[in-house]
Amino acid sequence: MSEKDYKRYLEIITRHVYGTWRAQKFWREPLLITGAEGVYIYDYKGNKYIDFSSQLMCVNLGHGNKAVIEAICEQARKLPYIAPGFADEVRAKTAEALLQIMPKGLECFFFSTSGTEANEAAIKMTRMYFEREGKYKILARYRSYHGATSTSITLTGDPRRWWAERARCTIQGVRFIPDSYCYRCPFGLRYPECDLVCARYVEYMIKEEGNVAAVFLEPVVGTNGIIVPPKEYYRMLREMCDENDVFLITDEVMSGWYRTGKPFAIQHWDTVPDILTTAKGCTGAYTPVGITATTRRIRDYFEENVMCHGHTYAGHPVALSAVPAAVREYKRLFESGLPQRVSEHLKKRLYELAEDHPCIGDVRGLGHFWALETVRNRKTKEPFNVKADKFVKPLMNDRIASEALKRGLYVVSWYSHLLIAPPLIITEKEVDRACEILDEALKVADAEAERTDVPPSMSSEGVVY
Repeated sequence: MSEKDYKRYLEIITRHVYGTWRAQKFWREPLLITGAEGVYIYDYKGNKYIDFSSQLMCVNLGHGNKAVIEAICEQARKLPYIAPGFADEVRAKTAEALLQIMPKGLECFFFSTSGTEANEAAIKMTRMYFEREGKYKILARYRSYHGATSTSITLTGDPRRWWAERARCTIQGVRFIPDSYCYRCPFGLRYPECDLVCARYVEYMIKEEGNVAAVFLEPVVGTNGIIVPPKEYYRMLREMCDENDVFLITDEVMSGWYRTGKPFAIQHWDTVPDILTTAKGCTGAYTPVGITATTRRIRDYFEENVMCHGHTYAGHPVALSAVPAAVREYKRLFESGLPQRVSEHLKKRLYELAEDHPCIGDVRGLGHFWALETVRNRKTKEPFNVKADKFVKPLMNDRIASEALKRGLYVVSWYSHLLIAPPLIITEKEVDRACEILDEALKVADAEAERTDVPPSMSSEGVVY
């Protein structure tokens, strides 16, 4: 690409296209990407960057997967669109593929085009199901992100909800429960002596709030911390939901599709939700698909009651065509043993980084889904930035990510941590190179961190060491 074309494209984009989740003045020179292959993305000058966060934690199969691309092309040639009221082959094949990997009992599907739409559908189904009982309240968590539309942003705990509330674009009936965040326990306790008060408090809220229809959460919190709960947490929630006739809904938009080493993160705890929502990795991000999976019990309710939801692109054939192909590719990939092997190597390298950098307070995660939480002081856990700083103040983690990008590494940053979520096809050598770049970039934060003799916390798998 010529320098002239580059400047023209950039001018058109920054003048006529909205940048998401930012004041537009901060979107003056976004990096212009012209290609991607494997675990790399390429800019207009031909510079390559390791994609250490799978873009927005969605390109799980890496860039340029030929099998998925061919499936999309074949469907586009055969039947690019048919209205959702018709039956078609690809919808049947997608449902068949999902039945192979979904937690047992989740067997009915609504297809949309994004995670936020999948969550909207889940809430509408839930409220319609419990309408005769007058139950409509949803319990969500502060450390969460569930999407940008009115319902899903109301469920969201991160600062993006604050801005949506200013626009009066939220719904009624959402309450927030305590986070299962061992590194910064909201009760100031320590696992396992805490007796999991974060879980026990949920039942207290169910009974005191009244009219609760569902508990809605990410099994492993995504953008807001890659927070892995203690091993007993989901068993306890499942039991209290059953005892109080409340749905347990899990948002696996980010944590699903082998990101944590299993098809869906909730399977680490042998728990089956009433509704599971997912998107992102279901196609490897090659096409936009959202999935709302329910039990037969919920599907049976709508035999006699109107399922008053749908849209033009529900079950879009070209979009869905990527799902069966992706399921086959995940199976092939895990049969090779590569992701299982590399996930252990990734964990080891991240722990080594934490030992070498005083700015890292906590390392936590599962599989290819990790967070490095940065702090100014390990002993006091004083952060560089807090939730209220997002969108209005410079963030230390943005500075780290910027330094990494200069050196050839793309990593997503949030106000409290860096999100490490590489494609599942990444190799040990590529992980090593990425960690070498991070090793240099983290020195920006080290320069402002206070030295202490307190080691980093390693709170993977819900255990604080």
